[in-house]
Formats: sequence, C-alpha cells, structure tokens
Amino acid sequence: MRQTPADSVGRWFATVEPRPPAALAARLEGLLAPFAHDPMDSVPEACLEAGERLLDELLVSGSTSRGTALDLLAVDALVTYAFQAAADSPDRLEARAARAMARIASLPGERPD
Repeated sequence: MRQTPADSVGRWFATVEPRPPAALAARLEGLLAPFAHDPMDSVPEACLEAGERLLDELLVSGSTSRGTALDLLAVDALVTYAFQAAADSPDRLEARAARAMARIASLPGERPD
C-alpha cells in the first residue's frame, strides 16, 4: 500500500476535526481515494469533484430510498469540507462558490460509457 504524502488530500482528510462518524468517515475516505495523493492545496476541488460524482450517480439512478442516506450525507460533508478548506484562500472563495453552484446545478450529467 502506498503511503499518503504528509501534504496531500488523504493526509488532510485523516486530520479533519471533528472526525465524522465511522461509517461516514469510511465512505468519505473511499470517495476521496482517487485524490488521496494529490497535493493538499487541491482539497477543495477534490472534495467538490468527489461530491459531484456521487450526487450525479444518485440523480441519474433515481436513488431516493432511505438506503442512500449515507451517500447523501457524504455529498453534504464533501461540499462542506470543500468550503472549509477553501476558506484558507478567501480571495478565491466567491469565484469557487459560483463555479461549484453552477456545476452542481447542471447535474445530473451524462454518464460516460
């Protein structure tokens, strides 16, 4: 198993406080796994991308049952974490928020074949 660099998205998530409940933390870790080795300054974009992907999957599939509650909580947490991390660059926050709203509003997107 590759070690996560100390200044990476994976390390950032490993040190998030307060820690989410175990089931949610495990789901978030899995969703952020593709970004785990990306540099820490990409945390906002990684969280938004992971959240958008999952939300798009849920919308495309029409998943509205109670069984998707954990996934919906994960989407919410990822967007929250994106802006928590983005607060470190307040000069870019307004543009980032506008871009995120536009991207989320355009969901569901086309599923790649």
